Amino acid sequence: MTRSLALVAAVLLSTSLTAQQRAPGNDTITQADLRADLFFLAGDAMRGRLTDTNENRATSDYIRARFERAGLKPVVGNSYFHPYNLMTAALGDGNSLSIPTSYGANNEIRSARELKSGQEFYPQRFSASAAVNARVVFAGFGIVAPRWGHDDYKDAVRGAIVMVLDHEPGERDPKSPFEGVVTAEPAAAWRKALAAQEKGALGILFVSDVHNHPDATNFEQAARNFWPATPARIPNYTLATWADRIRIPAAQISPALAQSLIPSTGPTLEELAKRAETPGGITPVPLGRDITLKTAVERHIVPDRNVLGLIEGSDPKLKDEWVLVTAHFDHDGVNGTQILNGADDNGSGTVALLEIADAYAAAAQQGQRPKRSVLFCAWNSEERGLLGAWAYTEFPPAPLANIAAVLNMDMIGRNEEVQIGGGNRFNGLEVQTAESNANSVNMMGYARVPSLAEMVDGANAGIGLDIKKRYDNNTSNLVRRSDQWPFLQRGVPALGFMTGLHPDYHTQYDRPEKINYAKMEKIPRLYHQASWNLPSPAARPE
Repeated sequence: MTRSLALVAAVLLSTSLTAQQRAPGNDTITQADLRADLFFLAGDAMRGRLTDTNENRATSDYIRARFERAGLKPVVGNSYFHPYNLMTAALGDGNSLSIPTSYGANNEIRSARELKSGQEFYPQRFSASAAVNARVVFAGFGIVAPRWGHDDYKDAVRGAIVMVLDHEPGERDPKSPFEGVVTAEPAAAWRKALAAQEKGALGILFVSDVHNHPDATNFEQAARNFWPATPARIPNYTLATWADRIRIPAAQISPALAQSLIPSTGPTLEELAKRAETPGGITPVPLGRDITLKTAVERHIVPDRNVLGLIEGSDPKLKDEWVLVTAHFDHDGVNGTQILNGADDNGSGTVALLEIADAYAAAAQQGQRPKRSVLFCAWNSEERGLLGAWAYTEFPPAPLANIAAVLNMDMIGRNEEVQIGGGNRFNGLEVQTAESNANSVNMMGYARVPSLAEMVDGANAGIGLDIKKRYDNNTSNLVRRSDQWPFLQRGVPALGFMTGLHPDYHTQYDRPEKINYAKMEKIPRLYHQASWNLPSPAARPE
């Protein structure tokens, strides 16, 4: 009986492998090649591949050379580079906030409370440099999200300065329509500023959502941390195209200042904050106070670039649809004498990307191509806020609607390990040993694109990884912390793979000699198989 069952199992396995067909060139992806590439890209000479450094630019040049050697086609004119601009900000002179304290007989201001930056307010980095005098209106969380039927601007706020809360409604509710406990994209401060601007507001003030975060903070210290006297080792970046859209002044204010703007006869800030949890949004509340807000922020442009290369599909119609295979190559540079090599994060995903590209190129040389095209994307500045991937969605070389799927790799070289007392870096993750994750990899995005997840599961039949689906609605925010997130936000089917966080994450100990190369070999083989399977059938993931 046992022998009979074994024979049946063997036949079924053979049938499964025959039906799937191993992607041509899959076995050319080897741990020896991955190791050789990673010891170069994550070696000390690359000095952590920090954004806007010579080592980062050298890394992108190396990836470009590898794409060119493999015979991939450029898609941005004749260039393998996809350029865009980042922006950094410096505090300018003249930031102030004035609150009238008494008026004359003709309603002229007789006296006012004058504040400078750092005294209960400071400008946001994305703020425009501007001055405005207007009444203040409380607008809840300041979110406009038609996808979830939420609008905090049901009444007009044209000509007003809006006061809005940080974060979002139901942030600790797993059943919240705002992505559950994952931070929702409309809750980003710059997106709230843009929403207020589009509703006609002349300025925006942000204040802590004191009902969800009641702990008192040292606001002046927070202001000094936000605008330090000595520039930080790594600047805060944003996409220049995002900042360029903001034309109104935007500032953070203390809860004490916010309370002083609310009439003493009205609800308190905490009561207004609780009201802001109303499903669908609140009706804006005029506060009856005028203020004068002046912001001065100096913007500095920093050129940046991704690296893109295309394997063209064989089908005359389907080749215009792309499957994106992606990974980011930047990391955190050098801190004093400590090189933050970023071997796992994300040298591992980068070298996997190169090996998959080589496998496709080898197959193409033998006349074997997928029906749909495959675009290989090496993203830059992921560590600075997924900015390379966001830039692609802002300036795509082909319409986003042409993308059939995105498969992203980030940290695929270790075993997830969460120790007791690991700290905030591991917030939301269960304590677990590296041994318990010896053959596991986490899939992110599975709940959002189940049909794509099913296709990848099918490709795993011949690979045998333990694919874990556990972080799509988790306070760790892992699903939105890598480059699949911008595409999911634009309605593009996307999945992310990572083997998980570990104590060496973002430290000088994330080095190439610590990588689990035998396990790591399986992941690019899986992504190669999945990406080969995806372009071949006519159906697209939904």
